[in-house]
Amino acid sequence: MAGVEKQQGATRSWWTTLIILSCLGLIVTFDETMILPAIPDFIRDFNISYSASSWLLSAYIIAAAVMTPIGGRLSDIYGKKKILLIVMAVYIIGVIAGRFAHNMEFMMVARALQGVGMTMFPIAFGIIREVIPEKKFAIGQTIFSSTFSGGAIVGLVGGAAIIQSFGWQATFLAVLPVAIGLWLTIVKFVRVPAPTPHPGMEVPPGPPDKSIDVKGVLALATTIIAFLTGITFLESGSDGAEFQAIGLFAASAASLAVFIAVEKRVRMPLLDLKLMKSRTFLPPTVILMLVFMSIFMVYLTIPIMVRSPEPLGFGGDAVAVASVQLPFMAVLLVGTVMSGFIVNKIKNTKLTLMGTIIAAAGFFILLMFHSTEATVSIGLTILAAGLSLAITGAFNVILLSVPMQMTGIALGMTLLLNLVGMSVGPALSGALQETYQGTVPGIEESFPTEAAYNLIFLSAAAVSLASVGMALIVARRKVAPTMTAGDPHGAGGR
Repeated sequence: MAGVEKQQGATRSWWTTLIILSCLGLIVTFDETMILPAIPDFIRDFNISYSASSWLLSAYIIAAAVMTPIGGRLSDIYGKKKILLIVMAVYIIGVIAGRFAHNMEFMMVARALQGVGMTMFPIAFGIIREVIPEKKFAIGQTIFSSTFSGGAIVGLVGGAAIIQSFGWQATFLAVLPVAIGLWLTIVKFVRVPAPTPHPGMEVPPGPPDKSIDVKGVLALATTIIAFLTGITFLESGSDGAEFQAIGLFAASAASLAVFIAVEKRVRMPLLDLKLMKSRTFLPPTVILMLVFMSIFMVYLTIPIMVRSPEPLGFGGDAVAVASVQLPFMAVLLVGTVMSGFIVNKIKNTKLTLMGTIIAAAGFFILLMFHSTEATVSIGLTILAAGLSLAITGAFNVILLSVPMQMTGIALGMTLLLNLVGMSVGPALSGALQETYQGTVPGIEESFPTEAAYNLIFLSAAAVSLASVGMALIVARRKVAPTMTAGDPHGAGGR
């Protein structure tokens, strides 16, 4: 009886942890979903240009891209729960700052602080992997991932209504008490067990190395900031922007070379470059990067298409944007939940391949049929079905390809590349919208034309086909845990 009660208590414990941590996706995606339809309001209230408004996204992505691998490293050193709470506190400060932002500079700082909060997701994934039994892990991963789509649905419906009725400031107020309550709940109820040693992993004698690779951090930050800033310059279309972008890309490449040289020499690198050589870790990570690049090209284009005046757009408002994208979010939510159960019956690599093929079909449908709101919704719905399978399958492959002790770094690296994809997608989309513009009689502004949308959907479809090719490679290989620096058997390249 005592053994049964102990087992029941352990089950309740990991279910409690899973439910609490899953709420992270709800609050953050709600906040992020409402930001995009409100960009025209930010432009008006802050009196900024369309080019400058791109920094509302860039500041968030740069902070997230820089801090995500750092957060993963810190969580492996000092403990996942402690670092998770610190990151959440920074995010809450960013939410408060967003509510009281009265100019673009203030809002950029707020967005950067919110971007730091993205670090909480790989840390939370690591906690979930440690507390959930291996046979139940796929279900736990699915429930956690599905909250992102759930939060996006709430953000689309509730956020659009809040913006139209009370203004964008009220959206920050809506999420703030929930974020604070969740922080307090994690403090009291989430328990993280000490990780057990992985077979074959050598533990160095003496106290653990708690040093931080400062040189690597600076080089990585410079690489990412220069690269994303260069993309932003390409979007601006200002005089000399091309030369500035080229200079920034060159600086990013040079900094990347310095980063690689530094990481090869330090004892405890910020990013384990051996993981990037792994044939089980790298391909699914690239798949996710391509998937997020393609979807963000389209996802951020739809609001502009819906809100642009006829005949260049549909002439809708924020609520119309929500109605067009709502089927996408709903199917993504249901598909993500169902794929967690499917992955227990279908090999995760096959699930990834199926998802990328369906997603590619969705992009081509959008390319051929996007003349009405209804046809756009249908294309997005098919796209969502594929994305849910591809994302769940690829993440499952990644999580099972590395030892337990490396989940913080591995997921940090994965999210870092995902953020790169998220930043490149909108940049390409924005550049095409800037290049192909037209006017509407009676309106002084110019808006993207049909040619812009065709090229955006075609580019997204091409990127999606590349992800299908990578998924074919993954499907032919057996997933096995990747050993890293401490592996005496040299299994890193298996």
